[in-house]
Amino acid sequence: MAQIGIGIVGGGYMGKAHAVAMAAVGPVFNTALRPRLEMVAASSAQSAERYAKAFGFRRAAADWRAVVEAPEVEAIVIASPQHTHSAIAEAAFALGKPVFCEKPLGASIDDARAMAATAEASGCVHMVGFNYIRTPASQYARQLIAEGAIGDLVWFRGEHTEDFLADPALPASWRTEGDANGTLGDLAPHMVNAALALAGPITQVMGEAETVHATRGGVAVTNDDQAQMMCRFASGAMGHLFFSRVAHGRKMGYAYEITGTRGAIRFDQEDQNALWLYRAEGAEATRGFTKILTGPEHPDYLAFCQGPGHGTGYQDQIIIEARDFLAAIDAGVARWPTFADGLAVAEVIEAARRSQEGGAWQGVSGVEGPQ
Repeated sequence: MAQIGIGIVGGGYMGKAHAVAMAAVGPVFNTALRPRLEMVAASSAQSAERYAKAFGFRRAAADWRAVVEAPEVEAIVIASPQHTHSAIAEAAFALGKPVFCEKPLGASIDDARAMAATAEASGCVHMVGFNYIRTPASQYARQLIAEGAIGDLVWFRGEHTEDFLADPALPASWRTEGDANGTLGDLAPHMVNAALALAGPITQVMGEAETVHATRGGVAVTNDDQAQMMCRFASGAMGHLFFSRVAHGRKMGYAYEITGTRGAIRFDQEDQNALWLYRAEGAEATRGFTKILTGPEHPDYLAFCQGPGHGTGYQDQIIIEARDFLAAIDAGVARWPTFADGLAVAEVIEAARRSQEGGAWQGVSGVEGPQ
């Protein structure tokens, strides 16, 4: 088994998750490439040293450039704020290094387009971090849809709702500044990615967003608290997506309901080890949604646990991502979701913004950013 030096930019919430995943992925999935936690960068030398010691990195750096340029670092994980993504990825690709970038791809549609183009031109392996779609249950939902278990899709309803800013007394922070950190920029990409993965390309949207709490502690909030969009899929299916960070009681409301011509599927991330399936067959008196508990027969479950119904968790999704990234590097071929897939999400988000400005349906393909 060959080792590969991993450099992570960012040591906070997602930086830790990726460090833990890289440390665990080898024994969990028996990967051909075994990660070596080589170097971590953070916003200061002190925090980087703290992360290096806590997570098991060999070295620390206060500047992301040191991580990207280090010869011992052979692959880069970007887990830093959105506005930093483009520069880090460009520098890594210039050195021929594979890049895993947390969602969203960039801080703007222009960022996303530039990053996707650079990734394609570089020939390097690249992936975007949409972890929630990788639960065994959601992978199984994709499989059922592809197999035609619920027929042709006619309706998709999805939401990503949380309540971390539901209390209006909470103070202003980086989360309440700038479009990239609002609900459309921060939460929406996950559910848009799910819609694309489960129901296919989106061609048109009608979107709107609003700020529920205009000020926090006397400081103006400059981005959106909640947003929604009606959408039309290339298949002809209709859809509705809703996103909120002020939805009281919702902690991880990544949920979807999909209706087809022969059945339906329901899922809620707060019960991530269950998928609900309705098949329009048999006697009407016996019909109803069946709760399917994930187990070893479902995608990527057995590597974590041999017992059905025992369940997987959030960190396991990140480990699955690490497995896919390493497999892509080993094969020399990018794997879904690529930077192009990240760009597809960014285009839907941008179309929703332009739709709100114009008060009309907006096409997704080739949507123009703010002028």
